[in-house]
Amino acid sequence: MKIAGFDIGGANTDLAIIDFNENGKIENIVVDFEYLPMWSDNHRLNDVLLNLINKNDELGNIDGIGISMTAELVDAYNKKEEGVLDISKKVKDAFNVPIGFVGTNEFLNYDEILKNPFQVAAANWIATSAIISEIDENCIFVDTGSTTTDIIPIKNGKECSKGRSDFERLATGELVYTGTLRTNLCSFLKKVELDDKEYNVASELFATTADVYNVLNKINEEDYTCPTSDGAGKSKIESMTRISRILCADMNLLSEDDLIAISKFAYKKQIEQIAEGLIKVSKRENLNKVVTTGLGGEILGKEAVKLLNLHHISMNDFYTKEESVVAPAIGTAVLMYEYLMDFS
Repeated sequence: MKIAGFDIGGANTDLAIIDFNENGKIENIVVDFEYLPMWSDNHRLNDVLLNLINKNDELGNIDGIGISMTAELVDAYNKKEEGVLDISKKVKDAFNVPIGFVGTNEFLNYDEILKNPFQVAAANWIATSAIISEIDENCIFVDTGSTTTDIIPIKNGKECSKGRSDFERLATGELVYTGTLRTNLCSFLKKVELDDKEYNVASELFATTADVYNVLNKINEEDYTCPTSDGAGKSKIESMTRISRILCADMNLLSEDDLIAISKFAYKKQIEQIAEGLIKVSKRENLNKVVTTGLGGEILGKEAVKLLNLHHISMNDFYTKEESVVAPAIGTAVLMYEYLMDFS
């Protein structure tokens, strides 16, 4: 059986196509993604979904499609309900195979979503839990993507999060709205220390975390999938130029060494931001093993674990780096397979 899993995010739509053998074991995984800014281009979702399938397989070979989403939060929609219903309908219209949706409490079909759309809002972390629990039954998984970081406790093989919605999880420490690429530096940097002086940071979208990790050689240009904040290019010098603006400066006022120092300072502060949520969940649940995944799994998640002296496990030891980055899509395909088996 061949199952496709999509994770439809605000900025990226991820795909995993999994071949299951007759015993339900995974024989092969193919993964891909496409940058799709849902706040402006949600009308293209159908085409992107079909394009991703056709690039990697043939639609006629697919036995079922699972969907998880977080894109209902984008500001193209006035309410989450509107976003869920629009995305769900676009998916339904794109495919004529069985479709299921990851919910915070159960897997749902399209008709069930119409009755309770909030069940599937921002539920992709549920999908990731399904595969992380196979790595360790008692752990916290930290999934750092381009935009957000999920911090989800797992006990006895089951996720045990206190928050169910994004709104609730922001209070429990289980959602930290910070990521590897798209995070505005001034969202977590109020001051910058440079040459024994402390500078206030300009509250503008001058630079993002993608620029920091570009300057520090922690991502490459292929990883830098989001647009730049000024519409310019993605070279290291252009990233440095953008970072200089957070201090109302430019590269005549700041040297390359200065900008590397500022980038290292921002890196340290973002690690601390993630660690703050992680220690809150770790102490509450009495869990000290942490599985990291996502684009920022090694860059940020692992470093937050080390900062807190917790035990680190990398999902990259069990899946390829490319598979780890799209873990929610893989988990979505796994849950869709189980959903179909329940009705077979």
